[in-house]
Amino acid sequence: MASYLVTGGAGFIGSHLTEELVRRGHQVRVVDSLITGKRRNLDHVLGVEFIEGDLADLPVCERAVQGVDYVLHQAAIPSVPRSVNDPLASNRANVDASLNILVAARDAGVKRLVYAGSSSAYGNTPTLPKHEEMPTNPLSPYALQKLVAEQYCQMFTRLYGFETVTTRYFNVFGPRQDPGSPYSGVISLFSTAILEGRRPTIYGDGEQTRDFTFVANVVDGVLRACEAPAAAGEVINVATGGRISLNDLLKTMNTIVGTNIEPIYAEARVGDVKDSQADISRAKTLLGYTTIVPLEAGLETTIAWCRAESASVSGR
Repeated sequence: MASYLVTGGAGFIGSHLTEELVRRGHQVRVVDSLITGKRRNLDHVLGVEFIEGDLADLPVCERAVQGVDYVLHQAAIPSVPRSVNDPLASNRANVDASLNILVAARDAGVKRLVYAGSSSAYGNTPTLPKHEEMPTNPLSPYALQKLVAEQYCQMFTRLYGFETVTTRYFNVFGPRQDPGSPYSGVISLFSTAILEGRRPTIYGDGEQTRDFTFVANVVDGVLRACEAPAAAGEVINVATGGRISLNDLLKTMNTIVGTNIEPIYAEARVGDVKDSQADISRAKTLLGYTTIVPLEAGLETTIAWCRAESASVSGR
């Protein structure tokens, strides 16, 4: 049994990591400011130590890392539009907090920190799939902040010998992704709209493509990254290696639900990339990673969760 700290553990991906770690019998501590996370995301997970605090405050980090073997740094404000509207607040959450947790974890003797990077660091490029050796070209404050934090991780490995791994995520989706926010992932927004009989909004022409990755795949990749010997200091794409347009995504979700709802098209958003698809060969080589849940199965699970959530809310 090992001990883990999950930063942002009351959030979407963090809560799934926490749930799986507890299922495997590990000791888990969560630190979350609850700015975007929700305590109810962990209500069904027993035996988790919870610290409410802001990682941009170094003493919170120092307290959180005491006695843990691994840090899974998921905490962030994960939104391109929000970073465009308020770059200072997102920089504090995405850069300042990340540097604090790196310093605290290094000083506490943590074995390894696995950082939640973002495919937004690649920016727009005609080359697909996107591999880790490509030049980065962030198009938004959020993308730049995630890139800066992953570079800090690599520097801490080179400079201090503190083991870090960056797992770059590609459009993660699944249960507990908040559909109530304008900054939510497109699949949670589509799911809620379709189930409510509303027309979802697509920004741009809908032909932009994404490597949508069900959250169980990310959890598997991150936990593999904790102990894979050759992964220290590396940046590793964790995704499916496929891509689908938003128009085709909506058609697929309509088919699953049995509806035929058309989207509303709006002006493309500043900072959004046109196409995104991961090369996952490095993850296969270094982590032994493969996709365990394909897109359509993940969509079915997510839509079923959204339907149950909607029924639960209406029944209160």
